Amino acid sequence: MKTLFDSTKLGELTLKNRFIRAAIHEKVSQGQINDTIYDTYTKLAQGGVGTIITGFTLVDEREKQFPLMAFYDDTFFNGHKMLVDLVHKNDTNIILQLVYVGSYVMGDSTEMTILGPSAVENKNTKIIPAEITVEQIKKIQTKFADAALRAKGAGYDGIELHAAHGFLLSQFMTPYYNCREDLYGGTVQNRSRMTLETYDLIRKTVGNDFSIWIKINVTDGFENGVSFDDVLYLCKELTKRGINAIEISGSWAKFTLETTSFFKDEAARIAAENDTAVILTGGNKYFKEMTEIVNATKIAYFGMARPFMKEPDLINRFEKEFRNTQVH
Repeated sequence: MKTLFDSTKLGELTLKNRFIRAAIHEKVSQGQINDTIYDTYTKLAQGGVGTIITGFTLVDEREKQFPLMAFYDDTFFNGHKMLVDLVHKNDTNIILQLVYVGSYVMGDSTEMTILGPSAVENKNTKIIPAEITVEQIKKIQTKFADAALRAKGAGYDGIELHAAHGFLLSQFMTPYYNCREDLYGGTVQNRSRMTLETYDLIRKTVGNDFSIWIKINVTDGFENGVSFDDVLYLCKELTKRGINAIEISGSWAKFTLETTSFFKDEAARIAAENDTAVILTGGNKYFKEMTEIVNATKIAYFGMARPFMKEPDLINRFEKEFRNTQVH
């Protein structure tokens, strides 16, 4: 029987348990990591979680006005190195989540050119972006790869591409946002191209010994959103290319506070059809339920965010309770 405290291997990476702190929006000034984040991550690492995924981190100076962590040049290096060292002191892994925001604007967007797959109004921000050119696509892919290489240099255990929740990579997969008629639009093969090319370039840049994860939407929560068949195609293509882990998330607006493990059915199918570690994120709360899922499916890990905001040492409590049941 598998337990949530199994030690597992992902490529070169050892995870001391199956608990992962999923990324959240962490506000900072001018892209620099602040004392609040250092303190939060230290408490999380001391609290027993096996792996921390950072808040989303900007890869392109074009979006520097957004109040998010950034790693688009070396001026941010020392801050990231300090964060990595603090987490590693507590025998915890840390994965840097990389994002290009696009028309899901977060903060001040004045004097910025907002880019999207097509000039379609964003359902959340009501902003209509400029349609990104192929030249700009290539530049952004390079920005992702450059940031990943900096992350490797700073000692991160890997990076995660944020291709969920309506950010740029996610929008390329979504028919509502992607109305292109070139190689990046139309068929699922074309709509997947942006994400797959970005992954390929990162892998070429950082090598095979560095962990690359991805966060993917299995539902957008609106008409003409991404289909599950599209998601399954993308996951299979990423698996062929050797991605280390796929984190499953999606639109959670329709779920009530009583609902748990929102996307377990979709994640279970993806895990069954891909020889890649699958992380289930969204609505994970109960130790017993997660234990049942890990034994009934091939889902390997569980991402949680909000529970840690209330109780950063949640995993230590889980482990104490688990060990007590083993004794008795």
